[in-house]
Amino acid sequence: MAMKIALGADQFGVPLKDEIAALLRERNIEFEDFGVKAGQVADYPDVAERVAQSISDGVFERGILVCGTGIGMAIAANKVPGVRAAVVHDPYSAERSRKSNNAQILTMGSLVIGTQVARNLVLIWLDSEFQGGDSARKVEKIGMIETRHAAKPAEGGRGRR
Repeated sequence: MAMKIALGADQFGVPLKDEIAALLRERNIEFEDFGVKAGQVADYPDVAERVAQSISDGVFERGILVCGTGIGMAIAANKVPGVRAAVVHDPYSAERSRKSNNAQILTMGSLVIGTQVARNLVLIWLDSEFQGGDSARKVEKIGMIETRHAAKPAEGGRGRR
């Protein structure tokens, strides 16, 4: 089965998202763009949720999200149950996000990395597969944490006192 990618960006990530879309076309990888186009504005949580939900629903195998830093997109995408998103800025983290953490979503920041670096990171990430082994147990534990906390009401980000 051919890989299908969900792609998205807020207004800060549009130029880099467009470069990634061109790369996916070059590699004949099917994708759908859930983000905004040049001149449009969107809040990154809205874009991240659409992409992450499409992964959670099994419509797409993987997703790529771009905002200014990649951080907000990762935080928002990780709120969707069953989704693991990782901010990537270097080749090693791109590889390990897949091989060790089975991250289905790659997030990047257009304000912190250049086009050529981003293209390289996407290629590394696309070519990497989850290795399982000892990492499978750890990824399973991440799912168990998610399950334990799913029924708890949010506390507004403050710790218990």
